Amino acid sequence: MSNKKGSNKFANPVITLITTLFISGVAVFLAFIVMLNLFLMTQPPIRNLEEYKPNQVTKIYSADGEIIKTFTAYKFEHVNIQNVPKNLINALIATEDKNFYRHSGYDLFGIVRSAFANVRAGRTVQGASTITQQLARILFLSNERSFNRKIKEIIISARIEKSISKSQILEMYLNNVYLGSGAYGAAGAAALYFNKPIKDLTLAECALIAGLPQAPSVYSPFNSEKLALKRRSQVLKRMYKMKFITKAEYKQAVDEPDRKS
Repeated sequence: MSNKKGSNKFANPVITLITTLFISGVAVFLAFIVMLNLFLMTQPPIRNLEEYKPNQVTKIYSADGEIIKTFTAYKFEHVNIQNVPKNLINALIATEDKNFYRHSGYDLFGIVRSAFANVRAGRTVQGASTITQQLARILFLSNERSFNRKIKEIIISARIEKSISKSQILEMYLNNVYLGSGAYGAAGAAALYFNKPIKDLTLAECALIAGLPQAPSVYSPFNSEKLALKRRSQVLKRMYKMKFITKAEYKQAVDEPDRKS
């Protein structure tokens, strides 16, 4: 009995210490989030952002970081947001950034949540970059995976949201995102993969294009029809879950034959 009481006396202070450390850690984290949000709110807009035109250039690097090949876009066409099918916009939001119209360019809690998920899985299973963050990376940053780049990405995203409207952000993103096989922008992808103007895309074709940004070379239908269609189905399922499309529309799009070129 005495041993049991002794172990309880030892266990209680340990539990108390762990609880205190946990509560302190949460408090520090929340304070950091509040301070970072206040800092981001003070960031100035980016002048003449709507006129910014990045080069559509792809660079291939060697193992030691040297550029071994550079080539420009194989297919690029500019499109106004008014001419982009609603299905494509909804597919993009459902896939890349379901809170696009509600956030200020970044989702700090989403970043932390995805980081924990990736650590638990031992690999990247969740992304946390909003559409605005992806645009910031496309326009001003590299694809380097580092904490420093992520912080820059968040800061630039906050400034982008202060500089242009949500519609302009979508338009810039859709015109500059790389979509595989040398296609930059959604209009270029529509022409390359389906040989048609973007306004004529079907729901299934919109879903296929919206699924490309995550891994353009992997999901390009020119590289793997099977993976492209599997990804298309995932996008359509998310659209259905978010009530962007009906069950009948979902089933019809899932059963649509592969690309027409």
